[in-house]
Amino acid sequence: MGDSNNVCYTWLQAAAILDFAVHVSTPPGYEVDAARLAPGERERMRAFADPTEAAVDADLVTTDVWTSMGFEAENDARSRDFEDFEVDAAMMQRAKPDALFMHCLPAHRGEEVAAEVIDGPQSVVWDEAENRLHAQKALLEYLVCGRVGA
Repeated sequence: MGDSNNVCYTWLQAAAILDFAVHVSTPPGYEVDAARLAPGERERMRAFADPTEAAVDADLVTTDVWTSMGFEAENDARSRDFEDFEVDAAMMQRAKPDALFMHCLPAHRGEEVAAEVIDGPQSVVWDEAENRLHAQKALLEYLVCGRVGA
């Protein structure tokens, strides 16, 4: 839900490799750029104008900040454009009962995600952040030391 930024494109890359579907919901003007999609990614994506429709029967609901780094001058316009895209409890109820919520952090409670969702039982944002930390450490070891594993 939200901007078709780096997180959205990464999900589409993963979907092409791991064979799952991605429902993307963005406000008008923030859609996925089809020219950026590699073969196989376009077929894994379904676009929705209504974010609550995109959440129907989802296994996972994810979002990102509405104003990414480098777009701070657009913050007011983005806040208006994205006001109907907050992931809240009603949206999560449209997903599967055991659906997870993810956010790459930092998050703005009350903007792109409701506190009841990010702090709720379906949220795995802290596990997501921890896993990213370990992946980054492994990448640093590989890049600095040129080795895999200790």
